[in-house]
Amino acid sequence: MVAEAGGPEDEKPQSDEAHSAFARPAGTEPPAAPPEEDSPTSEFALPAGVTPEPPAAGSGSGPGSASGGDTGGSAFAPPSTYSFRDSPPVFTPAHGIPMVKLTEEAPWQDRMRTMLRLPVAERPAPEPIQRHDETAPAVPRVLDLTLRIGELLLAGGEGAEDVEAAMFAVTRSYGLDRCEPTVTFTLLSISHQPSLVDDPVTASRTVRRRGTDYTRLAAVFRLIDDITTVEGEVSLEEAYRRLAEIRRNRHPYPGWVLTLAAGTLAGAASVLVGGGALVFLVAMVGAMLGDRLAWLCAGRGLPEFYQFVVAAMPPAAMGVALTLTHWSDVRPSAVITGGLFALLPGRALVAGVQDGLTGYYITASARLLEVMYFFIAIVTGVLLALYGGLQLGAELNPEARLISHDRPVIQILASMVLTLSFAILLQQERATVLAVTLNGGVAWVVFGAMARTGGLSAVAATAAAAGLVGLFGQLFSRYRYTSSLPYITAAIGPLLPGSATYFGLLGVAQNELDRGLASLSTAVATALAIAIGVNLGSEISRLFMRVPGAVGGANRRAAKRTRGF
Repeated sequence: MVAEAGGPEDEKPQSDEAHSAFARPAGTEPPAAPPEEDSPTSEFALPAGVTPEPPAAGSGSGPGSASGGDTGGSAFAPPSTYSFRDSPPVFTPAHGIPMVKLTEEAPWQDRMRTMLRLPVAERPAPEPIQRHDETAPAVPRVLDLTLRIGELLLAGGEGAEDVEAAMFAVTRSYGLDRCEPTVTFTLLSISHQPSLVDDPVTASRTVRRRGTDYTRLAAVFRLIDDITTVEGEVSLEEAYRRLAEIRRNRHPYPGWVLTLAAGTLAGAASVLVGGGALVFLVAMVGAMLGDRLAWLCAGRGLPEFYQFVVAAMPPAAMGVALTLTHWSDVRPSAVITGGLFALLPGRALVAGVQDGLTGYYITASARLLEVMYFFIAIVTGVLLALYGGLQLGAELNPEARLISHDRPVIQILASMVLTLSFAILLQQERATVLAVTLNGGVAWVVFGAMARTGGLSAVAATAAAAGLVGLFGQLFSRYRYTSSLPYITAAIGPLLPGSATYFGLLGVAQNELDRGLASLSTAVATALAIAIGVNLGSEISRLFMRVPGAVGGANRRAAKRTRGF
């Protein structure tokens, strides 16, 4: 369709640099328009006889103009009202921006959890930064230090939310207030954008090796606390030096102590489920043998799956051997159950459920998948030993779980010994061992009072006891300004579902799938009760302990979600 004279075509500038292939040659007349009833017209076309107003001088009317009235403009061009000196005010929502005031009296974990859930535009001004001179440190070096600290925390078993809070605290302390950390199970990344018109700087780091060393974890927390404290004023070079010392630090306990602790843990667990002195010794020997075989497999480069398979076989084989000897005063089920206590991945389970409850679903899925692989490895090792024993004529009694074991004093002492051994296996600092041992004893007292004396469900009693463990662990960590893991992980050891796991595997080995699957379901429910109880206890402590000086609800914000949408 050819537009009439005076139509929108006349508004386009006639340039010598660009011509349309469909333009009329110079000196030719346009063809006559067809009758009005046969030609389609636009609703926005000018009526006949109306002449458009010429554009104002100095204002472009082309498609690239930033201030054309009726013509299209670029989406990236500034508006006509833009002025560098007299810019319009920043948009403020109708409900306003909540004021957040953070003080230095609060631990950095609480202050950074407050910041993580806030949008960038609503975050308060950066805190005083750590500087020794007038120039700030280079951005890539700050990001690299932040990623290295986050790597040690994630590899040590810390939750994704706490790792992000630590990374955020380090970057803000060195003056990078517009940073967004991201944590997954194996990848850490952080992005810094100085302003809306500057290009962002992004760095990432992969976590390839994991190890449990709570002494190193506590040292990293002390480094972060010194960096975030204004009085400390830790330079970037000093932070790198201390981080290198933390990496080179040797474990506080030698290998033979760890092996002895693994055996003591299994022996104490066997006493919890009704074993005596002989059962304690047999379970201890089986767990120590399994630990040494696992170390041998690790030295040969075998994956952790096969290490768990090998470690689970000696305790089960010792229980089968006791059955074949027909000793009436020895309970083989207690020996096998004690060996399972030393292998169940309670730490990874608690961390996975905690990440899921706090909204880090990718990391939670990866952690729970890791727990599933470890559990399958334990099942494989125990089933191999049980199948072998059944082929040799061993008569394993699945009704042994119905026998009551009411020895309160002995079981409380056994639970504390189990917690102490677990703390040594986790390479905890000696200053935290006593507190976590008492926490484990309190957990078993609560469980025994509710399940054995009160007759309540074992799963409900486990959840209540785990809730107290999480509450007390969070209180201890707030008092010591460190991670809560050293005060929680070992204390949940007596609550692990070793007995339900063993009898479930025994039912599967004896081809009684209904009974076996029911017992395994109880074990899974108990494990989830432990994880959820620990997380709930920690959240309750944060609910009632507000950040000092916080205004407008400066605690960690939750996602506003109702009924699934």
